[in-house]
Amino acid sequence: MPRINVGRVVVGAIVAGLVINVVETIVNMFIMAHEMEELLASLNRGPLGGVAMGGYVVLAFVLGFLIVWTYAAIRPRYGPGPRTAMRAGVAVWAAFYLLGAGSNWLMGIVPGHLYLHTLLYTLPMMLAAAVAGGMMYREEARVANVP
Repeated sequence: MPRINVGRVVVGAIVAGLVINVVETIVNMFIMAHEMEELLASLNRGPLGGVAMGGYVVLAFVLGFLIVWTYAAIRPRYGPGPRTAMRAGVAVWAAFYLLGAGSNWLMGIVPGHLYLHTLLYTLPMMLAAAVAGGMMYREEARVANVP
């Protein structure tokens, strides 16, 4: 079984992270901005500051890394290509958004409609990030052992 090409995972993670950052910025600053402001106000919190925003940018690249690393890990079993990348994207989406954000909904921190909206925009976002990041991944070239 070939080893994971960590350098290509990092390149793919940067691409996937950029996709996630662009979509999250558009959705949270323009499309769902009012809902996010209402949520923060209901929690007695002010608008998010620079530290939080920087943290979200970093988290997007961590998600990108997890997607591409998962793609590289399952690629020998499912084969290279966008279908396998999307499998990796769904797995990371399920762990981070479906389950992770779902716990905030179950605790009553996030209202159901906001949780549903989050699921509806993040799944296609993660699929796009997975395909884009997966396109950057290549296995290391094997060198034949010459006696």
